[in-house]
Formats: sequence, C-alpha cells, structure tokens
Amino acid sequence: MLKMTKCFAETTDQRVISNIIDDTMQHLRVSGSVLLRETYKSPWAINIPNASTMSKLLNINSDEQVVAFHLVEFGHCLISSEQGDNILLKAGEILICFGGRAHRLSQGTAVAGEDISTLLQGGPNIQKPHQATDVESAALLCGMFLLQHTAFNPLFNALPPLVHITLSKQGELHNLSGVARIMADEIDRNAMGSGYIVKRLLEVLCAEVVRAHIESASHQKGNWLQAIKDPVVSRAIAAIHAAPGDNWSVLRLANAVAMSPSRFAARFSESVGDSPMSYLAKWRMNLASQKLKESNQSIDLIAYNVGYESPAAFSRAFKKHLGFSPASWRIQKAS
Repeated sequence: MLKMTKCFAETTDQRVISNIIDDTMQHLRVSGSVLLRETYKSPWAINIPNASTMSKLLNINSDEQVVAFHLVEFGHCLISSEQGDNILLKAGEILICFGGRAHRLSQGTAVAGEDISTLLQGGPNIQKPHQATDVESAALLCGMFLLQHTAFNPLFNALPPLVHITLSKQGELHNLSGVARIMADEIDRNAMGSGYIVKRLLEVLCAEVVRAHIESASHQKGNWLQAIKDPVVSRAIAAIHAAPGDNWSVLRLANAVAMSPSRFAARFSESVGDSPMSYLAKWRMNLASQKLKESNQSIDLIAYNVGYESPAAFSRAFKKHLGFSPASWRIQKAS
C-alpha cells in the first residue's frame, strides 16, 4: 500500500512531475515510421489527409492514433490546416499534428499539389529541384507516430492539435537537436540495423518534442500540463498513478496532501478540469482497456487490480465510459 507523508512544503518536485510524465508517456506505446525524405523546388505542395484517412491509406489498426510530423532540414514551407492554421516551418523546426487534422505543405505560389498517397505508392517527385543548391527549395523529413490508448490518457488529451518546436531551442530538459541529427545521420548511412535504430530514435524524438512543449509552453488553468506543476495536485495525481487500485476517496487524497477535502477538491478540479474521482475513474479505464487488449488476465482480476470491489461494479463503470461491457470490448479488439 502506498504510504505518503501528511506534511510537505508547497514546492514543485520535478521528480514527481517526471514520474507522472513517464507513466503517461509509457502507456501511449509510441512507435513511428519515416514516410518521406525529399527535396522540393518552389512552387510545390503536398496534401496530407486527416488521421482517419491516413490510417486507412497505411492499413493501420483503428485502435492506433496516427500522428503526422514534419521536420524541415533546410529551406522552409507553409503548413495550412482545414481549421485555418497557417504555420511557417523553417529549417531546424518540427511540427507534430496531434489533432489529426488534414493539412497542406507548400512553398511558393499556389499549385494543385500532390496527394501523399501518390508519393507513398512510389510516384515520382515531380517537384524535385535539378540541383540541391537551388535557392527556392526545401528538404523535408516527414513521417508518423503511432500512439495507442489515447482516449483516457491525460497527457495526450492535454496536448494542442499542433505542436511547433524549434529543434535548437535551449532547454534544460530536452535534447531535440541531438536526436534529430543522429536520426538523419542514421537514415543517410543506411547501415546494418538502421531501420530498427531509426524507429527507436523516432520514439525518443516524439518524447523530446512533448518534453520541450511542456517545458516551454504556457498552459491555462484546467489544462493537465499546467495542473501537474501544482505541488498539491501533482502529488495527488502521482498517488493515483502509483496505486490506482487503492481505495481512494476525496478524503484520503486530501489527507495525503495535508489539505481539507473541500479545499483539495476545489483546487484539483480548477487545475485539472476534472474532479479527483472523475480523474481516477478515467485513469482506471485507461489501464483496464489496455489490460483487456494486451493481456490474458481474467476480467475479474482486472477489475480488482484497477480498484473495483466487484466485477459488476467494474462492468457498469466500463460500459459508462466506453459504451461496451468489458467482455464485448475485449472480443471486439481481438477481432
């Protein structure tokens, strides 16, 4: 059983935040692939469909969230989304589309553009410059991250639809430029085992971008990324993540952080945008759905491990959040 002191100073503990980020990131099961690494001469444009269409195009399991990313190695390009976003991506910058929006990469005057499907099927790069030194050209490294179990993951749900980061941005917590450089070098080498190494580096790249975003971005109240910087709230969240199956209540969580239940509940809800018990229930659903899909544990054992006193109570909670009973959900995911 988790033991916590009832007295502590109200200062942010980076170890607590780190443990929370580690836990939520690990549950996303991040993997990745490089789809394109090409040079384009202005004017050019590439159309990227939304995440759902991209999943069908690449024959990706519907349970996995497709997240496109674009890294400019030299030159620049404009990224425009259906929602009206227009971002100028310059050399040494990366954009990750966590929201799954359809978008367009372009440079120069408007052209019809090529669909990504044509390029992925081996179609020619008709917009390639004759010389790598052409002034109006851009070199892109584009790919995708695959994320699992996103529905109830608070880290994923707190990320904005588009995360734009400069690789060389100074920061104490990330090494983006180093990871990107090693990955590009490994792609160029194409040596034995390069494919495996690049895939592992893509996982690290995704984590580094998320870490840089957390470190540098300002987050409003009600956003989980801001909430975990609150010393009281972060300790409560860390307690839940460390022992999700414990018999938690608002009173017990409040005692763990040395606050009155009413003050604690109000502070937690304002910071997170969810009540303590709602946050607990969603995290338990995240764990339960993962165990149902990835393990052969019985439903009764899963119910007990995530904190429900009976399979019936677990089944009611699971159906409320996911729309299916645990048994039906497991069968559906196995098919």
